[in-house]
Amino acid sequence: MVVYIHNKQLNKMEHRVVITGMGIYSTIGKNIDEVKESLYKGKSGIGIDPQRKEMGFRSSLTGIIERPILKGILSRRQRIGLPEQGEYAYVSTMEALKNAKIDQEFLNENEVGILFGNDSSAVPVIEAIDRVREKKDTMLIGSGSIFQSMNSTVSMNLSVILKLRGINFTVSGACASGSHAIGMGFLLIKQGLQDMVVCGGAQEVNAYSMGSFDGLSAFSINEADPTKASRPFDKDRDGLIPSGGAATVIIESYESAVKRGAHILGEILSYGFSSNGDHISVPNVEGPAKSLEKAIKLANLRASDIDYINAHATATPVGDSNEAQAIHKLFGSKTPVSSTKSMTGHEMWMGGASEVIYSMLMAQNNFIAPNINFENPDEHSAKINIINETKEHKIETFLSNSFGFGGTNSSLIIKKI
Repeated sequence: MVVYIHNKQLNKMEHRVVITGMGIYSTIGKNIDEVKESLYKGKSGIGIDPQRKEMGFRSSLTGIIERPILKGILSRRQRIGLPEQGEYAYVSTMEALKNAKIDQEFLNENEVGILFGNDSSAVPVIEAIDRVREKKDTMLIGSGSIFQSMNSTVSMNLSVILKLRGINFTVSGACASGSHAIGMGFLLIKQGLQDMVVCGGAQEVNAYSMGSFDGLSAFSINEADPTKASRPFDKDRDGLIPSGGAATVIIESYESAVKRGAHILGEILSYGFSSNGDHISVPNVEGPAKSLEKAIKLANLRASDIDYINAHATATPVGDSNEAQAIHKLFGSKTPVSSTKSMTGHEMWMGGASEVIYSMLMAQNNFIAPNINFENPDEHSAKINIINETKEHKIETFLSNSFGFGGTNSSLIIKKI
C-alpha cells in the first residue's frame, strides 16, 4: 500500500520535458542555418591537418573548424578561463539562448541549470607542464590554466559567464557524454527538480588530444580524398575520423515553456541507458540493444513508432557491425537509419548533443540527411535501412544513439512538436 501511494505521488510530480532552443558550432556549419544546409546537401567537414603528420600520426584526417574570435565579446578575465572547446560551447550556447528567446535578465531572475558533456581538455594540461619543465616555475603557468584544464571547464565557465544558479556539473561519459548530459537534464526536469537546464556537449579539435587514439589505430588512414574517408556502415570502412565543436539545447518543463510563451521545438520522450560490462574499448551487441529497448519502453512506444534513427556508427569495423545488429534486432529492416558522422566525423564528447540537433533539423524540414560514402554494405548493415542519399521524409519521432569507451550507452527519443 505504501509503495502504491509513493508511485502515485511520483507520477503526479512528473513533468513533460521540451526543447525550446538549439545552437551549434560544427565542422559543417557555424550556426543552425549553415548546418541545416550542409545536412541537406550531404556536405563533408573533413580535411587534412599537416601538423599530425609532422608529429608522427598514422592519420592526418580530422574535422576542420575555425576558432571563434571572442575578443570584444567577452572580457579578458572571461576569455582566459576558456579552452578551445569552451569557446565553441560559448558560441553554441548563445545561439541556443537566442533561439529560445532567453536573455540575461531572464537568467538573472530564474534558476537555470547547466549540464555539459566533456571528457578531456588536453592542450591546457600539456602547455602548463611544458612551461614548468622549461621555466622551472609554476607561477608562470598563468591564472587561467586551471580553469581551462579541468574536465568541468565548460559548465564551470559558462555558469559564471551567464550567472546561472541551478544545477551545475559536467557529464564525463566518453563519446556518449553529450547525450547523457541531455538525459540527466531530462530526468531532473521530469522529476520537478529544475524548470530549465542548458544542456550540450563540447569537443576540442587538436592534435594533442588525439595522439592516444591514433596510437590505437582507431583512425581512418584513407587520406586520398578526405571527404570520402568517413564511411559508417560501409564494408570498406577503416576507422573513425576525429572531429568536434559544440552543441547546445535548451530544455525545460512544458509548464515553463508555456508560461513564458516559448516556441516548442520538440519533446524528449525518454532516455535509455546501459553499460556493456565487457571490453573497455570494443563494443558488444547486448549493451546497445538494452539502451534501445529501455528508451522505447520508457517512451511507451513500439519500435514501429520511430520514424528515423540517427546511428552512433563511427566507421569502426566492429562498432558499426554491432550497432547494425542491435538496430536490426529491435527495428528490423524498415526504419530509416543514417549516421551523420559520415559528414562530420566523430564529434566525440559533443556528438550526443549535436546529433539531437541534426535530427531535429531533419524533422523540422522533412528530410533525412544521407549516410554519405555508404556504397557497399557488409553482412549486417545490409539488413537495415541505411539512407545514403538525401530523402524527403516526414519525421515525427526520432531516436539518437550514442555509445562510448567503457561500454557506456545512451539513447534519446524525441518527438517533434
